Amino acid sequence: MELSLHGRTALITGASSGFGAHFARLLVREGARVVLGARRVDRIAALADELGDSALAVAMDVTDEASLIAAYDAAEAHFGTVDTVIANAGIAAGGRSTAVPAADVASVVGTNFTGLYLTAREGAKRMIAAGFQDSERGRIVLIGSITAELTGQGDAAYGAVKAGVAHLGRQFAREWVRQGITVNTIQPGYIQTEIAGDWFQTEGGARQIAAFHRRRLCPLDALDAPLVFLCSDASRHVTGATLTVDDGQVL
Repeated sequence: MELSLHGRTALITGASSGFGAHFARLLVREGARVVLGARRVDRIAALADELGDSALAVAMDVTDEASLIAAYDAAEAHFGTVDTVIANAGIAAGGRSTAVPAADVASVVGTNFTGLYLTAREGAKRMIAAGFQDSERGRIVLIGSITAELTGQGDAAYGAVKAGVAHLGRQFAREWVRQGITVNTIQPGYIQTEIAGDWFQTEGGARQIAAFHRRRLCPLDALDAPLVFLCSDASRHVTGATLTVDDGQVL
């Protein structure tokens, strides 16, 4: 099995912090070139400087199709066709459903679902145009969440959207199954990242951790091996899968 990412060009959305920044460092270590997409340009520029010639920072708003197209154009001009897409950008709007403003719900749907949809679709269009049908080189990984499998966690819109992401991955996988593109979803468990804020340092967060079977948060690097596999040539026969990586939190 070929797990090396040498020669691959990966576009990562939401690369300014959390999963996205971690994935960028991981993929460069594994030999890939990475295109860092995010709205916070100062952060991705600093990360690109850290990663060197293997990284390119591009301003990107996943809710704006023109912005996405421009980012892909910049990626192609610099590195060639993007053959690996990690659709990771996401936001949260916690609270009881009766109290969350409609604008916040729309933002969660716009970024976490529509933005992910547009990101994957634009990548697939370009892979198809590049003739990936024969090479079977195309890889798209959607970042979901175990909240797709839970209820009553104070994030109804977020969890429902992430459930939609998992099904969208299967829909895309079926649609592009003969175009040489695999589409899979990783559903991480609760991990301390910027999107979680200081919740796990609060009394409520501590109770939540204590309720997990292993009484701990999932480490960020638990996603490393699954992500590298799904981006590599070794995963050519895996498409439409949803992989939960949560240290048993959802059991």
